[in-house]
Amino acid sequence: MAGTVFVSGGSGYIAGETIRQLLTHGWSVHTSVRSLSREAELRTQLGGTPQTMKFFAADLMSDAGWAEAMAGCDAVCHMASPFPAEVPKDENDLIVPARDGALRALRFAHAAGIKRFVMTSSAAAIAYGHPPGKIQYDENDWTNVDAPRVQPYIKSKTIAERAARDWVAANAPEMDFCAVCPVMVLGPVQGGDFAASVEPVLRLLNGSIPALPDVGFSIVDLRDIAALHVLALEAPAAKIKDGRFLGSSGRFFKFADMAAVLRERLGPQARKVPTRQMPGWAVHVLALFMPPARQLLGEIGRTRATSSARAQSVLGWKPRSPEESIIDCANSLIEKGVVKV
Repeated sequence: MAGTVFVSGGSGYIAGETIRQLLTHGWSVHTSVRSLSREAELRTQLGGTPQTMKFFAADLMSDAGWAEAMAGCDAVCHMASPFPAEVPKDENDLIVPARDGALRALRFAHAAGIKRFVMTSSAAAIAYGHPPGKIQYDENDWTNVDAPRVQPYIKSKTIAERAARDWVAANAPEMDFCAVCPVMVLGPVQGGDFAASVEPVLRLLNGSIPALPDVGFSIVDLRDIAALHVLALEAPAAKIKDGRFLGSSGRFFKFADMAAVLRERLGPQARKVPTRQMPGWAVHVLALFMPPARQLLGEIGRTRATSSARAQSVLGWKPRSPEESIIDCANSLIEKGVVKV
């Protein structure tokens, strides 16, 4: 059903790959950036022509620019949401723009008569705040934001998706709304501007993690999660309406598993990748000096395995192996000069 789609946050890691795939599928794309000063740079990365790819200045916290960006669009893919590498001092720095930005995108989409709305949520809205004995998750699960040690980013994604669903139910029940929920996204980077999800591979390669914490992630490839968004935009309404699709390649990878893949596949280029295990107390010490490590504190010893059976059965989605994603991410970090090996 290729037409014109508005993609918010066109400078984002997942959004960029989604835009590239949409253009190859014959869609015309409108996208938002906070400043049009980046248009020339992003047009080089994303492709398209001035006729098939148009940029608009819009911010999650302001109404300016949203109506113009959505004018003439058939669908919306709302992807913009703050995703910092470090824990903010005030959780509302993430929660408010994530929630208000989603509601703002919905309001302007509804006013423009747009019927198809795909929102990028996250496994963060699914797999946290549960009892320690729970290790398997799917789309029926919701994060408990009131549980201890639930991080601000996790709260922001959960609150934003719930708010969006409530708004659609109350104001636009006719809208074909669904959420795509990625796990940790790895894959090729275009340069030094990439998502915080790439940090574990980056830090393993450059040796800034001195040992391997007992922490892990489910993994999905950048190219595959972009393809899942495209499938959701193009699917018949009955398949996606009020839907939720968890994007995961299936296997849960600890830092030690990722390190083993890097050493096996990269050889001498992985010489800085640590081999020793990090005791739990050392993670707490590391967090004092490396702020991103604070987000690992609640993950020590936890397993959060995720199933993408629904996306595969309903939308025909096929994820590639996590090993391929890890290596392609690592090779691109090396090739782009982000990591010196």
